[in-house]
Amino acid sequence: MKKIIFSIVLLIAVIIGCKTKSTSNDSKSLNLVFESKSNSSVKGTATFTQKNGKVTFVAKLSGLTPGIHAIHIHEKSDCTAADGSSAGGHWNPTFKKHGKWGVGEYHRGDIGNFIADEQGNGTITMTTDEWTIGGEDATKNILGKGLIVHQGADDFVSQPAGNAGARVACSAIIK
Repeated sequence: MKKIIFSIVLLIAVIIGCKTKSTSNDSKSLNLVFESKSNSSVKGTATFTQKNGKVTFVAKLSGLTPGIHAIHIHEKSDCTAADGSSAGGHWNPTFKKHGKWGVGEYHRGDIGNFIADEQGNGTITMTTDEWTIGGEDATKNILGKGLIVHQGADDFVSQPAGNAGARVACSAIIK
């Protein structure tokens, strides 16, 4: 009887261990560095971390003008143009109108606005299940896209991109 109970306990431990291991395999992370664009002095980093089917995004920037700035995912991981235009337009794999994330229609690239303090430093964080790092669903996969910081605020109304002004920083979302 003790052997049977021990075997059952051992089997349960193995099953739990396997489930825990498979969950940790879901964890992926990308660390990115922004390039200054449009003669700005904007610098910063961004991190995308995927865990348990959700992606958390954190961007930390400096060298901005104090005030509100937009940040978006754009369709190409190309930051070669001096003005950031080589990153193309907003990433919009579901062909929606531009808007505010989570309100009505919006692009998957419509991250939104954040505030730079008096020293020109700003941070933005968001978590979503509408993105993946890799993966088979092209409408969610952020790899191969570009991350753009704009000079001004996104008005969430103007089509197709929110009238946020010049592109002051760019980063390719690549491994």
